[in-house]
Amino acid sequence: SQLPGWSARPDGSIVVATGNDDALGVYTCTPYNSYGTAGESRPTRVLLKDPPAFTVRPKEEYFQEVGRELVIPCTAHGDPPPTVTWLKVGSTGKSGAQVDGNSSLVFRPLIKEQHGIWECTATNQVASVSATTSVHVLGTSPHAVTNVSVLPLLLAANISWEPGFDGGYFQRFSVWYTPLVKHPHRAHHDWVSLPVPVGAQHLLVENLQPDVSYQFSVLAQNKLGSGPFSQIVTSVPRGFPVTTVPPEPPAMTMLIFLSPPQALTANETGRGVLLQWEPPAQLSVALSGYALELRQDKGGWEVLDRSIPSTNTQVLVPGLIKDAFYEFRLVAFAGSYISDPSNTVNVSTAGMEVYPSRTQLPELLPQPVLAGVIGGICFLSVAVIFSTMAACIMNRRRAARIQKRRQGRTWLAGC
Repeated sequence: SQLPGWSARPDGSIVVATGNDDALGVYTCTPYNSYGTAGESRPTRVLLKDPPAFTVRPKEEYFQEVGRELVIPCTAHGDPPPTVTWLKVGSTGKSGAQVDGNSSLVFRPLIKEQHGIWECTATNQVASVSATTSVHVLGTSPHAVTNVSVLPLLLAANISWEPGFDGGYFQRFSVWYTPLVKHPHRAHHDWVSLPVPVGAQHLLVENLQPDVSYQFSVLAQNKLGSGPFSQIVTSVPRGFPVTTVPPEPPAMTMLIFLSPPQALTANETGRGVLLQWEPPAQLSVALSGYALELRQDKGGWEVLDRSIPSTNTQVLVPGLIKDAFYEFRLVAFAGSYISDPSNTVNVSTAGMEVYPSRTQLPELLPQPVLAGVIGGICFLSVAVIFSTMAACIMNRRRAARIQKRRQGRTWLAGC
């Protein structure tokens, strides 16, 4: 008799839709026709095996200082027992990591090159399952930028890129370029560097020679030093067209409407402060993006991120300083037009668990202001010292006058 979920095919095969304990056992097959049968087949045994399943999965992200120890657990069970292996995604050489007896990934010590995505795979005869985690190595110089692209323009070029991990500190970028011109008396190229504005991921390089090949590269730096240069990209800026172009008609005056972003809110999450907003209610031109501004402890406003895409309505702000008070606001821009600021939201990090971040905020106290505060403290200290010395001198003089008066009275009494 057939069990629920069992079926027989015309070729004599048995299909079991769901394997369970009912399918266990020894099976034989007996073919027959109108003349009878030649006997049953050799017996075959059906066994049930379990695919691997994780009992302990690694977390999505791990943050650890360079030079310290980091252990990432990953265990699985199955029948037969699975084999657990670790691999760094995108790496071909040796990683220097070890796997202990509990199938945990051990970094001892953690180095910069071990930053990246790691994959834990559990495999047995039935199937393979895997889980990934991101390892962030803090306290290092920045990693190289990726996806460098160059857009050739008229006597210029626009360079864009994607930042690498900043090593846990605020990072800045610079664009380096050189023309590929043969100089008989020089064996190397003269590279020119241009600083990139804070928060930008692109730079327009102007005043280039037309129809000349240029090499471009991007360098990231933080307070610990410079990271490696990006891959070199070669491009040729465009020259002036040789054909005659009819003059463009005079531009029509158009009134621009661009209202500020609406309903800016802030919520604390496990990875930082999540800011959410609504797009501008009125705009007569296509929205280019948003810029996020902040200030700390009622200081001056500074731009934190000026390259938020126009399609975004939220942004995560990690890396805030503990026990501080922040104010955030948002502006929208469309081309060269900038809206008024949105409403301001206040964020206090008192008691908040704050992790170092791949986009840590820059110092908000300018050096001139810091120098003024230190100078004022020094001046006040000197004034207090001089006041104390003057008081001591006046007291000594007063005591001397009193002593002289007492001596004069004593001499008159003796006469």
